[in-house]
This record gives sequence, C-alpha cells and structure tokens, in this order.
Amino acid sequence: MDIVYNWDHFYPLYGDRDGKHFEAWTMLGAWAEQTSTVEIGCLVTCNSYRNPNLLADMARTVDHISGGRLVLGIGSGWFRRDYEEYRYHFGTTGSHLDDLAVNLPIIANRLEQLNPLPTRRIPILVAGTGPRKTLRMTARHADMWHAKFPEHPAELEPAIDALLGWCDELGRDAGEIEWTYGLEPGDGRRVLEEHADTFLEMGFTGVTFGTNGPDYSLNGLEDWLDWRDRVNSG
Repeated sequence: MDIVYNWDHFYPLYGDRDGKHFEAWTMLGAWAEQTSTVEIGCLVTCNSYRNPNLLADMARTVDHISGGRLVLGIGSGWFRRDYEEYRYHFGTTGSHLDDLAVNLPIIANRLEQLNPLPTRRIPILVAGTGPRKTLRMTARHADMWHAKFPEHPAELEPAIDALLGWCDELGRDAGEIEWTYGLEPGDGRRVLEEHADTFLEMGFTGVTFGTNGPDYSLNGLEDWLDWRDRVNSG
C-alpha cells in the first residue's frame, strides 16, 4: 500500500518559516481528484483545529472524492505558532492529549451517522510515542500507528513495550494495528543500510519517506522500493 501524506500546519516547519504554505485538508481534496491509486492523508491532522464532528464529515467527503483512499491520521497538536497565529487556545501537552481522547469516539460515532456513509471503514492512524496517553489511545482506536522519525531502532523499544501492554490490558490484538515509522529528509540511505531489516523484525511494516519543499527531492526512494520488493517477494 502506497500512501502520500501532507501535514496539518499553517506555516513551514523548516526553511523559511514565513514561506509559501497551504492548508492541509483542502489540499487533500485536490489530491483526491488528481490521483487514482495511492492512499492519501495528513501525517497528521491536529485534533485542536477542527470540531470533531466537522472533521469526520470532511474525512467522509474526501473518502468519497478519492473513491475510498483516505487515511485519517490524527494527533494531539504541538506547534505553538499555529495556535497563536490562528487564535486557538494552546493549553498543555496533557490537555491536548485529553481532548484527543474525548474526540476520537466522537469522530467514530459521527462517521457512522453520516448520509451517505463513508465508502469504507476509514483507517485511523494515531501518531506519537507517549506511553501513558498516546499509546493507550492507539491501542483502543487506531488501525495504524506512526511512531516517530527515529535515528535508531532502540529508540522505539519503550514505545513498543507500552503499546503491547495497553493492547493486553484493553483486550486488543496488537496484530490488528499496522506499525509505521518515518525517515527524516536525507536520512533514507543510512537507515536503509543500517536499520531497515531490524525495524521490520521489530514489527514495523510501514515507512514514511520525508521530504521538504520547495524541491521535494525523492533521491533514495527507489532503493527503498527495491528493498520493499525484495522483502515482499521473499
């Protein structure tokens, strides 16, 4: 499964911090029209920026436009400038996570009430490695987990232990959740040569290849696709 992600921020995180930048979900609507096979989504939607019932309706709409190719990635939010410039209450890390825990069931409930319904059960991706709150929500609600952009596999061992613990406590089969991690721009070759097989052995079957504008270089991606093909054929 190939997925193309954007992010849900209002300003660039790298380079010129006042550079050109577009809103994520309206962009997803355009992607839904301009693509035909890849899945699409935000890595990740900020829970704080939209009413959860509205977000569910937006996701359902993009799901239909794309013919059932949307992944609903969601996180608690963290980028202070977004909040301050757009007049959202910033709160704390804890309050953001508590709000996400409240809103995830609301989103799921609204998706079941919409007319027409989504074309499929829209996969929910939760991002983060917080052991007490984020991974508990992942175990309860997520179809996909995006850990983070690690330099080494060992960084994710505590998060894996926490997620498995929550799955056991909540009666969730951890095998129902697809585990993914990300590659920082320019780090793809090193991780491929040194760690790709280890991540796979740990249970991570999805890899996000990060790139930044304005050039959006995908150098090295072909090597990862070759590795993926070898793994899948073996």
